[in-house]
Amino acid sequence: MTKTAILVLQDTNTLSLAAAVDPLRAANRQSERKLYDWSFATPTNEDVQLTSGLTVPAAPLQRVVSCDLLILVAGFNVIPQATPALLSSIRRLTAPGTVLMTIDGGAWLAAKAGLLDGHAATTHWEDLAEFSASFPDITLQNARFVTSGNRWTSSGAAPTLDMMLQLIELQHGTSLSTRVAAGFIHTRAPSSTDPQIRHPDARRHSALTNKAHAIMEDALDTPIPIPTIAKKLGLSTRCLQLHFQQVLGITPKTHYLTLRLAEAHRLIKHTKTPLHSIALATGFGSQSSLARAHSEKYGASPRTTRTTCQFDPQF
Repeated sequence: MTKTAILVLQDTNTLSLAAAVDPLRAANRQSERKLYDWSFATPTNEDVQLTSGLTVPAAPLQRVVSCDLLILVAGFNVIPQATPALLSSIRRLTAPGTVLMTIDGGAWLAAKAGLLDGHAATTHWEDLAEFSASFPDITLQNARFVTSGNRWTSSGAAPTLDMMLQLIELQHGTSLSTRVAAGFIHTRAPSSTDPQIRHPDARRHSALTNKAHAIMEDALDTPIPIPTIAKKLGLSTRCLQLHFQQVLGITPKTHYLTLRLAEAHRLIKHTKTPLHSIALATGFGSQSSLARAHSEKYGASPRTTRTTCQFDPQF
């Protein structure tokens, strides 16, 4: 039986927590054996409230003696909760042979504890740039979930279900994993290495524009010339432009600018990143260039947008 401790932080997404726990419950049910035994833990002796309003009763992690599987589930406001005492408890429980899993913002906790150094990992797409800059000793991947030895990291709720199914398959076989997936009517299993799409619109994209879209998203800070993107796709520039017009009704250049501005707008509203740094991170040569483009797109300057929005920290 795998003894499991599930640490839940304040402001965690309910779906992320369910995606971690319910596959374990379903594995027990489908196998008619208690393969997994789990308990919930909290950072302190205070109850934890999820973003949905549900409450996890207080059960301090420091009271957990040992576990075979440690799952860190987090969402918003992670860093203020990453106290030295909590990080110490996480390090203590991550003994040799213990599998450490992180979900969404949980990767920040593991990284702060030094438990992902030298490993490949992922986190939610909104945090990729900041995470990479904060933890250079971690090989960050834009992927749905990543396994690196006994370190498993998931970018969000939906990939977590696939990650848990892979764990069940590894520990108890394909047959059980398949039955658990069937119980959730889960019939499509994307690859763990599929990239996270930051600004998806799959209903409109064709296979070709989607590939161009992915190339653009991987280079928001240093925009690639449209002719170079066309060459990467084995097309002429004119052919790529015509295809974008036919499928999306806009030029590749306009689509690229829209992606860059959408990322800049998100960083302005939801992070404290300096505006000049946001300009550089989204491919604008200066803060004034970003300000002009942002004002034209959103009807307000970056500074005004940041002043009037209700700041919602992600980590």
